[in-house]
Amino acid sequence: MGMMQEFKEFAVKGNVMDLAVGVIIGGAFGKIVDSVVGDLVMPMVGAVVGKLDFSNLFIVLGTPPAGTAMTLDALKKAGTPVLAYGNFITVAVNFAILAFIIFMMVKQINRLKKDAPPPPPAAPAPTPEDVLLLREIRDNLKR
Repeated sequence: MGMMQEFKEFAVKGNVMDLAVGVIIGGAFGKIVDSVVGDLVMPMVGAVVGKLDFSNLFIVLGTPPAGTAMTLDALKKAGTPVLAYGNFITVAVNFAILAFIIFMMVKQINRLKKDAPPPPPAAPAPTPEDVLLLREIRDNLKR
């Protein structure tokens, strides 16, 4: 069997297709969470705490060239090493929200599984004919 045939069998298997769909939906879901954090959560945190923008929290690790504005974008464009811990905070908040949403989804799915009635027990398998014949012989010998 050629390599292309093996690859075709691998790629068409249900698990690979399910994984591909999951990755695509996961990427889109990640964008939704980014929007929720950036457009909904962070402005509320900023309103409560004050004008706080996590994306511009950074520590300059090198000496910036003269005339460089002290903003994260300008320092990065100038090639100055910058520890952008604000971006890390934003990503950590995104992760926490995403993990909580996934937890709630799994919890609901498990609850729905518990509510579903258990499948009826399977009917016992019919006794094979040779066993029936052996039982009949046994019963006849007992007489």
